[in-house]
Amino acid sequence: MKKPVFDVVGVGLNATDTLLVLPHFPPYGGKIAFEEEVISPGGQVATALVTCARLGLRVKYIGTIGDDERGRLQWESLQGLGIDLAHVQRRSNCPNQSAYILVDRSTGERTVLWQRPDCLRIEPGEITPQQITCARLLHIDGHDTPAVAKAAAIARKAGIPVTVDVDTIYPGFDRVLPNVDYLIASSEFPGNWTREPDPFRALEIIQKEYGMRVAAMTLGADGALARHQGRFYYSPGFIVRCVDTTGAGDVFHGAFCYAVLKRMPLKQALEFSNAMAALNCTQLGARGGIASREQAERLMRDGQRRVNPEYAAAIQVRGA
Repeated sequence: MKKPVFDVVGVGLNATDTLLVLPHFPPYGGKIAFEEEVISPGGQVATALVTCARLGLRVKYIGTIGDDERGRLQWESLQGLGIDLAHVQRRSNCPNQSAYILVDRSTGERTVLWQRPDCLRIEPGEITPQQITCARLLHIDGHDTPAVAKAAAIARKAGIPVTVDVDTIYPGFDRVLPNVDYLIASSEFPGNWTREPDPFRALEIIQKEYGMRVAAMTLGADGALARHQGRFYYSPGFIVRCVDTTGAGDVFHGAFCYAVLKRMPLKQALEFSNAMAALNCTQLGARGGIASREQAERLMRDGQRRVNPEYAAAIQVRGA
C-alpha cells in the first residue's frame, strides 16, 4: 500500500467570525456598547486542522470558501501553515460562512450567531477515494452529511480511523456513525440522539449501537467524559484566565486527532486535549491561543483542574 502523504485530512466547515466583546451580556431587550470588534478565522474542521498543523502534523483540508472578503480572510489564514488546500473549492458569487460572536469579557463565555449559505454545500460526488486515502486519519463534522458519510465510508474501507465533531442532530447522520472510530460530541448530542438524559448511559448506548472505539463528549470548563473498552474516563478541565471560549472545542478536536496519531493512552489524550482547549481560551478568537505541545504539557504538569464533583463521584462507581 502506498505510504500516506498526510497525517490528517479534514472534511467540513470553516467560518469567518466577527467577535464583539461586551463588558457583560445585557438583559433581554437591553442595550449595551461593545468594547472591541475583531474579525478572525474559525470553523469546526478548519480550526481543528490548524491545531494539527501547529502541532507539526501534515494536514490536508477539503472544504469550500466563498469569494467575498470573509472568504479571502479565511483563505489567507490557512496559507503559510503547510496545510494542503488543493481540494478547497473557492465558490464564485457565494459569501463565506460567517458568525457573529458575542463575548462576555467578565467570564469569557460567548454566544454564537451564524449563517452558512447553501452555495457552500459539499456534494458527495466531490469526494473521491484518493482525497481520503492519502492520510492516516480522517476528521469530519456533521454538516453536509451525505458528503461526510461518503468520506467516512471510504476511510473505513481503507482502514483509516475517523474522528467526528458533532454538536447537533443532522438528518441522515445515522449513516455516518457506523464508520466513526472516535466520536467526540458536544455535551447535548448524546442525550438528544438517544433520548437518554444520563450522559453515561447515553454514551454507552451510542457505543454499543455503532461500535466505535471511543464514545465521548466535551463538558466545557468541566473537561470531557469518554467510554472505551467498557470503561468510563472522566478528565477534568483546567483552570485558566478565560478571555474567550470561542474555538475551544475545535482546538480540543485537533489536539485529540494529534493524540490518536501519537498513540497516547486515552486518559492522556483527553488531558492533553483539555489543556490545549483551555490554553486557547486565554486569548481572543477561535485560533487565538493555539498552544504548543510543550505548553500543554506544562499546564498538564502544573495546572489546577476544575473537577466536577458529580462526574468525579460517578466515575468512582462506573469508570476508571
